[in-house]
Amino acid sequence: MARIYVEAHGCSASYADSEVISGILLNGGHTLAASESESDAGILVTCSVKDATADRMVHRIKSMGDRPLVVAGCLPKAERGTVERFSEGASLMGPGSLASTLEMVDSALSGKRMVDLDGDGSGKTDLPRVRLNPAVSIVQIASGCMSECSFCQTKLAKGGLQSYRPGDIVRQVRRDVADGCREVWLSSTDNGCYGLDMGTDLPALVDAVSDAPGDFMVRVGMMNPMYMPRIRDRLVRSYRSERVYKFLHLPVQSGSNAVLAEMRRGHTAATFRGAVAAFRARFPRMTISTDVIVGFPTETDADFEETLSLVRETRPDMVNLSRYGARPGTDAAGMDQLDVGVVKRRSRIMHELATEISLESNRAWMGWRGEVLFAEHTPQGVRGRNFAYRPVHVDDPVEVGSRRTVLVTGATAHGLSGRLD
Repeated sequence: MARIYVEAHGCSASYADSEVISGILLNGGHTLAASESESDAGILVTCSVKDATADRMVHRIKSMGDRPLVVAGCLPKAERGTVERFSEGASLMGPGSLASTLEMVDSALSGKRMVDLDGDGSGKTDLPRVRLNPAVSIVQIASGCMSECSFCQTKLAKGGLQSYRPGDIVRQVRRDVADGCREVWLSSTDNGCYGLDMGTDLPALVDAVSDAPGDFMVRVGMMNPMYMPRIRDRLVRSYRSERVYKFLHLPVQSGSNAVLAEMRRGHTAATFRGAVAAFRARFPRMTISTDVIVGFPTETDADFEETLSLVRETRPDMVNLSRYGARPGTDAAGMDQLDVGVVKRRSRIMHELATEISLESNRAWMGWRGEVLFAEHTPQGVRGRNFAYRPVHVDDPVEVGSRRTVLVTGATAHGLSGRLD
């Protein structure tokens, strides 16, 4: 038995993987260390989607290298050489290799290096887990995706789509809700293509999960716009359930069809417009979140203006903004890159516009009174979400997992504040 420190970075799927890793370790007789300094070995669940994130992972790999280390997640799969350059002795475990966790740790503790980057392709719904937040169930519904984006490393790390069986997913939701979870996060690389490899789809899954017994809310995770035309109308109907947060994360990335084609996104700006219009027509207070990349190698000033115009027109409530960075192994990394100054200028302009829209959107909730589910821990205390998944902070003491009526009295570009009513 040993004390193992598990640290995760990146998307909700990475955190879900860390929960499974922790569960396997406990079942295997190990204990979980609360900090790196108290551990006999460490497991770092990595993300490699952006340059800045990969740099942070390298920093953690170097700083955690004073004891046996397993580097897991996307970075060792997509950039094995990078990990090995900074930690020759670290064992490597891919996103699909969680079943090797105990063997990995035991090998690392005995001073032997082990590499398992491919795994056996088994699902993740029936594995033990230790939840990071006892009120939140992170349910991975699939691994990999069907996209061929020229800028993205995720496909290199996670491969093609492998959807998990709806029955297994619903059983996990039932178990987690019975254990006290109040939020269920349906997560994957791309929720939009869920089930297309097994004769079902996302709306059917959302309906099945929403029908499970218990008191909980469902957050549907990111889905690429390219699959919207085939599922949009049925997904709008699925969102009518009171258990589904009125929250849509739809990454458009660019408003220029020319850039989208070079990105190999598989959708156009019109696809995004149509989805936003369809959901807001049915749910006027719907929260729309999108991702935008500025500075893609082929992006001209005119292309960037088209992205600004699309954001002004559709007014997404949240914009996750990224400066393009060439990721090793991707096709776009071989293109001529734009001047750093140009990218910074465009990023600043887009950030200012996105902040302005987010602030205006949140201010529209001033004076709203309604139910808020408090299920998140933050450095400032417990944070809640209303039916549109807007973050709501109150100074009053509230119990995690409770539903309380709140009057919104304040708004910033990042969220809402109020008082219990």
